[in-house]
Amino acid sequence: MPPQHTNLSLFLLCLSLLSTPTPTQSLDFLYNSFKPTDLTLIGDARIDPTTSTIRLTNDSNQFSIGRAFHPQPLSLDRPFSTSFVFSILPQLLSSPGFGLAFVLSNTTDPPNAISGQFFGLFSNSTSPPPRPLLAVEFDTGRNTEFNDPDDDHVGIDLNNPESALTHTAGYFNSSSSKDGVVPIDMKSGQNIRAWIDFDPTTFEINVTIAPITVPRPPRPLISYRDSEIRKYVSPRMFVGFSASKVTWVEVQRVLAWSLSDVGPAREINTSGLPVFLPETGTGKPRGLSRGGVAGVSIGGVVFVVMLGGWGCVCGHGGGGRVMEMFSYEELVESTKGFSTDELLGSGGFGRVYRATLRPPSSSNHNNNNNNNNNTPVLVAVKCVSHDSKQGFREFMAEISSPKKVLNWEGRRRVLIDVAEGLSYLHHGWDQVVLHRDIKSSNILLDSEMRARLGDFGLAKLYQHGQAPNTTRVAPTTPASLLSELRFGAGVDGGEAQVPSPDNV
Repeated sequence: MPPQHTNLSLFLLCLSLLSTPTPTQSLDFLYNSFKPTDLTLIGDARIDPTTSTIRLTNDSNQFSIGRAFHPQPLSLDRPFSTSFVFSILPQLLSSPGFGLAFVLSNTTDPPNAISGQFFGLFSNSTSPPPRPLLAVEFDTGRNTEFNDPDDDHVGIDLNNPESALTHTAGYFNSSSSKDGVVPIDMKSGQNIRAWIDFDPTTFEINVTIAPITVPRPPRPLISYRDSEIRKYVSPRMFVGFSASKVTWVEVQRVLAWSLSDVGPAREINTSGLPVFLPETGTGKPRGLSRGGVAGVSIGGVVFVVMLGGWGCVCGHGGGGRVMEMFSYEELVESTKGFSTDELLGSGGFGRVYRATLRPPSSSNHNNNNNNNNNTPVLVAVKCVSHDSKQGFREFMAEISSPKKVLNWEGRRRVLIDVAEGLSYLHHGWDQVVLHRDIKSSNILLDSEMRARLGDFGLAKLYQHGQAPNTTRVAPTTPASLLSELRFGAGVDGGEAQVPSPDNV
């Protein structure tokens, strides 16, 4: 081949290689917890070392902005799906903040972004120009200047705090358009899961939310499709979360996050995620405690707590309740020396181990049940130690509480707390929770001597508007305690359960 032909062939080959599009790198990740090295943290955003969750704003009475982005930009030449679990809890219900936003941006530091109701993303310009910034807001404050529908809504923001489309927070529990939306209180501190699907080729965004106790709803809460979106995206964008506040405190957390642009986002394991409770003084109880959630979810599972050199196990055995004491040595032996092979899980509140214990005196707890056996029982043992930072702090606070004496005002406060707790169980949650075992031993006091309902082993769940079925008296529960069904303004379609004054 003549030299000129060879040079021409090489030139054409190089030209074809240059014109071939470079394949973009895919993004597929799953975080069930976070480390500081996982994300790009900006402003006041940080990883809580105790819970391994993302905190976006600070806890002071100062203005604050926090953003957390995945370090690798996302290529928007194909659809992606993402799912995450978040929790929002204002310090004072009367002064909620502004929630948080899921954001796509071509920069991790949007220009002229300010705090407050602008999510640390937008400027206060009345007519912001189109630029690559798109957000899905989970807003817990109503701002009339942005035409917010209420103080609990989800919106699509195109470089503007005034949403292109909003909807009151909630979820559809069926695919029928005739069924209404089940509302969600995003300010309750409960764990809420969000699903977002975005197709940049058709300019369509679908947003779905639900409490983590609810499977993914069959219909999205928001479905937005508009070619205007093309003005607010770029070929590669950073993806993450942003929040801001003014002088009052609101805690915004992201507990877990998955995303994929090669298929559906991977499933998040929500069973081991921490639960964040309202702080004392928020005005009303707006969340089930860890014990309450576990009790409603798993009923009569046997549970052991190690406190110093002894432990106790309590559960529903046969027709009644059993309480047994075990020595520290027995707990060590049953967990094989707290072996990692028996470790079920761990967190800020301690480690939980599998153990097999043989009740030493089951004959003392017949409860009119003739099944007198000594069968070993599989249990879970929680070990609280100095390494269990949050658990140890609560343990030390709780063992000092008995030193306090309740005066009459304190006792009145306990009764009010119990009544407010029952009101939430009956009216404030997604389903009606009937405790069915209100008595003094099931009312727990925290370090501030505020009351919390415990032991949900007999609890039952009903849908709002569903009449509760007749319940039977447990053998160990005095009949007088089940005179809780009193006043007629309680559970939807039924009566209220209120503890009799002689019971508490």
